[in-house]
Amino acid sequence: MAKLKIAILFGGSSEEHPVSVKSAQEIARHVDTEKYQPYYVGITMSGAWKLCDGPATDWETGPCRPAVLSPDSSVHGLLVFDEGRYETIGLDVVLPVLHGKSGEDGAIQGLLELSGIPYVGCGIASSALCMDKSLAYVVAANAGIATPEFRILDGDEKADPADFTYPVFVKPARSGSSFGVSKVSRGEELAEAVAVARQYDSKVLVEAAVQAAEIGCAVLGNDPDLTVGEVDRVALSHGFFRIHQEENPESGSENATFVVPADIPPEQRALVQETAKAIYRALGCRGLSRVDMFLTEDGRVILNEVNTLPGMTSYSRYPRMMTAAGIGPSEMVDRLVAAALAEK
Repeated sequence: MAKLKIAILFGGSSEEHPVSVKSAQEIARHVDTEKYQPYYVGITMSGAWKLCDGPATDWETGPCRPAVLSPDSSVHGLLVFDEGRYETIGLDVVLPVLHGKSGEDGAIQGLLELSGIPYVGCGIASSALCMDKSLAYVVAANAGIATPEFRILDGDEKADPADFTYPVFVKPARSGSSFGVSKVSRGEELAEAVAVARQYDSKVLVEAAVQAAEIGCAVLGNDPDLTVGEVDRVALSHGFFRIHQEENPESGSENATFVVPADIPPEQRALVQETAKAIYRALGCRGLSRVDMFLTEDGRVILNEVNTLPGMTSYSRYPRMMTAAGIGPSEMVDRLVAAALAEK
């Protein structure tokens, strides 16, 4: 049986570029080369695409060749350039391991749709919707799912500190991994927090703090055939949860550990998993997503955010939750590819 030709896209121009490289490195360790012929396509911070031997730390200085994904669906693959000529590499499926802007917001998904090549993960509309936390809240709330109270600040709109009950969280509406997020405990801190958030996005979310446990649930597959991983809980020692911003994230978060499976009663675990699936469906997700939620003391589940291309590093939550549910990294890749091919 011929091997499936799979392109693994990594890097990208967002602030999450280093995380994406690490995600690709972990995927590379678990791709079954008896089943797949992998092609590693790295995207530099400046936006250049390169076909390289693999996602090593120094991949940009290795023997790479310029390459692009053809938007012509009759080509159905990569165009690889070398000394004024190009060759075509046909592809069966694309696995984007890109995080943040241009990776999770529908941009790369649009190119993949034009290419006609099946790809892992959510489509254009769902990716864009989940990337914008305020839009995700509106759609989820209309589906009967609890969300935090929030207000949007667009452009250079000012916020009156007297309008809010503290504490609040100030966030870029369309960013990931807690970049640009501040917890504001007093009105005089608000303006600075908004300025920090605007470094990442012109659209800013001011969100009421939710007094609850932070929990997550990994979801895999296409509706109606969904698989959920074990629920995890973020155990904070101080401050608020940040990820991928530590000096050495492989050794653990600076202020959090992850309890997998979450130390919650079975009935709450089941409720969290069912709510995660309901959110996944309401937002039109497919392939995979990590659904982050709050669990209150009285047992209510509230949406936090949805990550449509969650981290796949050795320390990331999504693969940990899947492994805890008995789905190891190699099987997870197989299932993601199968879900992508089922959509073509």
